[in-house]
Amino acid sequence: MTRNAARPGDEAGSSVTRRGLMLAGLQLGVVTTLALKLRSMQVEQAEEFRLLADGNSIKIRLLVPARGLIHDRNGIIIAGNEQNYRVTLTREEAGGDVEPVLRRLARLIPISEARMAELLEEFTKRSAVTPIVLADRLSWEQFSSIAVNAPSLAGVTPEAGLSRAYPRAGDLAHVLGYVGPVSDYDLSKIENPDPVLMLPEFQLGKVGFEARMEDVLRGKAGQRRVEVNSAGREMRQLSRQEGDQGATVQMTLDAQLQNYAAQRMGAESAAAVVMDAQTGDILTICSSPSFDPNKFVRGISSADYKALMNHDHRPLADKTVQGVYPPGSTFKMITLLAGLESGLITPGSRFYCPGYTTAGGRRFHCWSRGGHGSMDAVNGLSQSCDVYYYELAQKIGIDRIADMARRLGLGQRHDLPMSAVADGIAPDGAWKQARYGQAWQVGDSLNASIGQGYVLASPLQLAVMTARIASGREVRPRLVRAIDGVTQPEPDFPDLGLSPENLRIARLGMDEVMNGARGTARRSRILREDWRMAGKTGTSQVRNITAAERARGVISNDQLPWNRRDHALFVCYAPVQAPRYAVSVVVEHGGGGSAVAAPVARDILLFALAGGLPPLDAVPDDQRAAMEERHNAMTLFAPEAPRLTRA
Repeated sequence: MTRNAARPGDEAGSSVTRRGLMLAGLQLGVVTTLALKLRSMQVEQAEEFRLLADGNSIKIRLLVPARGLIHDRNGIIIAGNEQNYRVTLTREEAGGDVEPVLRRLARLIPISEARMAELLEEFTKRSAVTPIVLADRLSWEQFSSIAVNAPSLAGVTPEAGLSRAYPRAGDLAHVLGYVGPVSDYDLSKIENPDPVLMLPEFQLGKVGFEARMEDVLRGKAGQRRVEVNSAGREMRQLSRQEGDQGATVQMTLDAQLQNYAAQRMGAESAAAVVMDAQTGDILTICSSPSFDPNKFVRGISSADYKALMNHDHRPLADKTVQGVYPPGSTFKMITLLAGLESGLITPGSRFYCPGYTTAGGRRFHCWSRGGHGSMDAVNGLSQSCDVYYYELAQKIGIDRIADMARRLGLGQRHDLPMSAVADGIAPDGAWKQARYGQAWQVGDSLNASIGQGYVLASPLQLAVMTARIASGREVRPRLVRAIDGVTQPEPDFPDLGLSPENLRIARLGMDEVMNGARGTARRSRILREDWRMAGKTGTSQVRNITAAERARGVISNDQLPWNRRDHALFVCYAPVQAPRYAVSVVVEHGGGGSAVAAPVARDILLFALAGGLPPLDAVPDDQRAAMEERHNAMTLFAPEAPRLTRA
């Protein structure tokens, strides 16, 4: 054995020493880290932990997302957001007794005794952790005063947020609808409601497009972490994450055309619809008279609401989709096409009109007491001879008429994001038996053939009917053009499957209504050949005319109370050579369709064709002065008007 030989255990001892050093170093690092953290907590974060020790807590508060904007087809904002200063109070953070806080707040902003009582009652109904809006739309001075005094107002939070605003006021009220605070009834209809709905400043779509597109327009809530002390006062904001704004939706509507249509209908109780006859885009869907939806957003007064409810022209009702009317003679294209498609008549088939026909022991009168004489398909339509259609209905039966009505868009609900879209009625024998438990009578067929009796249609359905006749395709209406810049695909509508020759006869009859020497709407024709219009008048009775009244002379509409007068209707499309727009107008209790509804529809159609005010030379000479006077009296929508954006 040599001197330098390693002794047993030396290698093991060396390994133990290294392990010990590593453990010691690790322990030293942990101790150092703890010491540094302790120093930070004792020195740098001492104030924060002192406050927490006094009863402070961290709370997460949701932030209402900005509601999505709504544009018209040209990019003009028709529903936007504006800055709104408000103040809320949370009962839990006020220590449970809110009245002293409200009394102190009333020194800063006006709170009437009546409003005080309302608030105190509302606090008893809501959860203690639910903030209640005490006042909104405050001035900057009022808002600043509350913010300065906030430390002495337990549970009070001044907030700067956004509120919905409709810059075009009543022009688009019925189609857009409006938003409002979330009610208990709203919550009862929603399973597992989004927590953001509980926030006092949140505004929910109540009716119309705002309600039907709620999920798209709502957005996603943000949040902020705040520190509050034991008294419930907010001490500071620790972090903030903004929510995601709702989607921007571009509608098919033309705000300028809608504005013109609203002013052209004036104070009448009326409705107008303008559709693109090829794409189905709705450019105008206007009900008159209207209301200001901004009043509902801000909280409409009892007096204003009562005035709307008691108005005999029903300004809150959307007559374009909710209103259903006997279509009168605007229905006659349906009866004619049903007859032609059946093969039981040809365009040259004639019926003689002596002024009435007899069926089932009753006389059914033509609107022309002296009769029209011998009528074929085109003349029967252009002169709107009732007897022609009475005879045709007896020949083909109600089932063919009802089938054609449904084929052309009547008697069915069109799927639009609007409230209470009506089905209308395209009646037949089975419908009457199911509805009334009665058999269909021949007289029912005669009434239906001229759009009376059980037949009911909305202005929207009449516009769809006109677009389908003009295009020969199953055109369906639509209101959404793009969402967040993504254009919705234009549908490829199928062919109606109707004979092109039969469609040509119906179109020729409508052309003769406007441009023929004896057309019922000749006075409302368009003179420019490249804008040549085809149309059909309609007048629907809302009262029964007795035999005795006929014998002594039917009372004229202008001698009757307003609500007993006939409805005036008109449908049209243009240009005849290449149909682009289809229009329907209904004027409640307006009287004759040719005298009242046709001029309104013609002018609205001209605005669409011209892209602005109708040129005077497009109408007959004797109507130009009146048209110019109407236009001078209008306050037309300027496209460069201020646009609401996210504040």
